[in-house]
Amino acid sequence: MAEVQKKPVKIVETVLRDAHQSLLATRMTTDQMLPIVDKMDKVGYYAVECWGGATFDSCLRYLNEDPWERLKIIRNRMPNSKLQMLLRGRNLLGYQPYSDEIIRNFIRCCVKNGIDIIRIFDALNDIENIKVAVDETIRQGVHASGAICYTISPVHTLDSYVTLAKQMEALGVHSICIKDMAGILSPQQAFNLVTALKKAVNLPIVLHTHCTTGLAFMTCIKAVEAGVDVIDTAISSFSGGSSQPATETLVYALEELGIHTGIDQSVLKKINEHFTSVRQEALTDGTLNPIVLTTDTNALLYQIPGGMLSNLISQLKTQHAEHRFYEVLQEVPKVRKELGYPPLVTPMSQMVGAQAVTNILTGSRYHIIGKEICAYVNGAYGTAPGNIDETLKNLVQEKQQASNTISELPKSMSAAAKELGELAEKEEDILSYLAFPQTAISFFKNRKKEKEHCCPYMITQLSE
Repeated sequence: MAEVQKKPVKIVETVLRDAHQSLLATRMTTDQMLPIVDKMDKVGYYAVECWGGATFDSCLRYLNEDPWERLKIIRNRMPNSKLQMLLRGRNLLGYQPYSDEIIRNFIRCCVKNGIDIIRIFDALNDIENIKVAVDETIRQGVHASGAICYTISPVHTLDSYVTLAKQMEALGVHSICIKDMAGILSPQQAFNLVTALKKAVNLPIVLHTHCTTGLAFMTCIKAVEAGVDVIDTAISSFSGGSSQPATETLVYALEELGIHTGIDQSVLKKINEHFTSVRQEALTDGTLNPIVLTTDTNALLYQIPGGMLSNLISQLKTQHAEHRFYEVLQEVPKVRKELGYPPLVTPMSQMVGAQAVTNILTGSRYHIIGKEICAYVNGAYGTAPGNIDETLKNLVQEKQQASNTISELPKSMSAAAKELGELAEKEEDILSYLAFPQTAISFFKNRKKEKEHCCPYMITQLSE
């Protein structure tokens, strides 16, 4: 075994975003976060991931919260911490491509409301799909981190990842993140990939992985041995299973190796105590399904990321079809292969997962084809990593569902503002509408109704 590096390793805490996205299908509320964020602000994290990913959708759709307000509140309560978000390149936080104008305005508002680091990826690892987002992030003066979606397939190789990292460096990103959504990056492959990236680019390397397959802790240590600069972890009560490795455990192990993290371990205990009670609530009300807390080595075959796993379970549960879970898991890699091996990360993970569920529950593969899948087959999401199955292409055409557009969303901010009218109270509302039109409209109408029922005193308080 090679000598482990002795340089410091920085820690990104994920409990406010990816940890609960992976375990709770992103159902943690702002009220559940706020009592502890002041202590999180004093731990010594390199950054706290608190926004982006599926949090935006979940706030509007399930929690009756304004995601922009969540960000502003956290920013106010955590003045000393770098706040990080995850952005899907040209898809922003939605599930379809957006115009350059919308991308730039969205990123500007992210920064305005408190974001310091934007981790930017494309679900197909298509460099063209992150160019505008990276450029605007740099223009706004914050950290742009280019993320490589790690997956295993005949068309994904060490050389292809190195080439992608070099392309990202040429765009001007400030760091490169290895984004292992499904926890399938093995310790040796982590060592090889980090080593190759450190030689190829002159940028900090970040590792984001999941515990789904049981590899994560070993993978992190081998990545450290190879010279990784930053690692994502989750406070222990929201770690493991389909989430990240435990912050306390990894910090303890690294410090014993003589590798400093800058983390105050005494404060971690208080943070964990808070989130232990949040976890217990989720277990009691069923939001947290114990399945996602277990190790599933089958994920080495299925390559299903944590957030996708919890959402698949949620989808099947609403259709009273939980007993078909493993059938769906077996269908996922078949659909992925037929689509040219896209990495299973949002929005591709949802698209592949939804199609796999449909194939199983209808009893006939591709009898119904999602409109997003049709758009993907026709290139609307970018270039597929591999060849799309010809039979599937023909099925899309036969069903006359082929389209290069996913929906008839407004093409500009001004057009969206006109459609919203008085329902839009701020610029951010327009962006929420562009990301999730129907969901945002419902949220805005409910917000208006709640304000109309407030007494004058309360309205005054809300406006202050």
